[in-house]
Amino acid sequence: MKTSPGIYERFMETRKRTLEICSALERDDYMVQATEETSPPKWHLGHTTWFFETFVLKKHLKGYKEFNEKFSDIFNSYYNAVGYFLPKPGRMLLSRPSLDLILQYRLYVESKIEAMFHGKQGAIPQNIQDLVLLGINHEEQHQELLVMDIKENLFHSPFRPSFGSQQKQTGKAVKLEWIGFKGGISSVGAADSGFSFDNENPRHKTYLYPYSIASRLVTNGEFLEFINDGGYEDPALWLSEGWSLINREKWKMPHYWEKHGNGYYCFTPEGMKRLNPEEPVCHVSYYEADAYARWIGNRLPTEEEWENAFSSKPAMPERKEYAWHPSVQASSDKLQGPGECWEWTSSAYHPYPGFKPLSGALGEYNGKFMSQQMVLRGDSAATPPGHSRITYRNFYHPESRWQFAGIRLCRGPGHV
Repeated sequence: MKTSPGIYERFMETRKRTLEICSALERDDYMVQATEETSPPKWHLGHTTWFFETFVLKKHLKGYKEFNEKFSDIFNSYYNAVGYFLPKPGRMLLSRPSLDLILQYRLYVESKIEAMFHGKQGAIPQNIQDLVLLGINHEEQHQELLVMDIKENLFHSPFRPSFGSQQKQTGKAVKLEWIGFKGGISSVGAADSGFSFDNENPRHKTYLYPYSIASRLVTNGEFLEFINDGGYEDPALWLSEGWSLINREKWKMPHYWEKHGNGYYCFTPEGMKRLNPEEPVCHVSYYEADAYARWIGNRLPTEEEWENAFSSKPAMPERKEYAWHPSVQASSDKLQGPGECWEWTSSAYHPYPGFKPLSGALGEYNGKFMSQQMVLRGDSAATPPGHSRITYRNFYHPESRWQFAGIRLCRGPGHV
């Protein structure tokens, strides 16, 4: 038995990147939780460390001693099988443990993982390697959550401060075209090789009717046409729950947008900027995406249609670094992206036929959320490098907008 090459190096690279994401924060920013959806950045730093401590070190490192026994309650997110966890809205109340102590916790756990990989106990069994790899992917998920939460937290500041760099963009989005697919029997889900989360399995067959999918995402400028045409005032365009929501919350535009005079502005990593009409529209809820598709005479793709369409591409685009803001889709590729915004589908988040959650407490990772949520596919400008897959199933409640979510249109059957 051999330890998979590079797994420890990837572990340390991932841990380093998490701290780099937080590098623009002031110390006081680390405990801000602007909404119940978000978490304080320092909680993310503790929770991603707790995951390795709880599922790897406590169970598989002989003689391991907890850094602090109270951390189990504080940094457990939702694992009932592990024990008590602090309700999410209460995370903002944690002035203690201090940021310094949490950073010490990170170093402590990292040193124990290093001891496990480079100690005298020999090769690491495959099941432990798999747990470490799951922990790495879990922390990568929280890296994107960190970007989302930092953006939301700072948006609520009257200073609207910058928190990262924004790629300078010029040019126009390519013309939207329709790419047809004949349908038929299609394979969906993760293959046996490579990492995947349990909700991507098992790979199975599904039948697709003929359909066409848009070559790129809907742009800010196109969504402005929907706004200017009274899209937020027309109940015929909205699902019932969506119509109630936008009236209750008084939504008139996507999240992070503001109108000043005759101009629209958007909160970006560099603060408030004039809206670029060529960029993909982002931070829309499922209800807004569905209403726009209905207004334009199209629909959202199912997740199976989306996966079938992008399986025709050689591979997911390789991201070298974070952009933290969607770029104009202007490449020469016929089918643009993914890579800028997660893309809402019309599919409810349900288990695949034959789905089996992981054993033990880790079975709570994905399976227990398969209710009242919608699937998003692709990835976003805030997704970590190397974390993307065609089969990846992201999921959020239909009213959520703080994630990097956009719109790709679909039509058919019968419109190929």
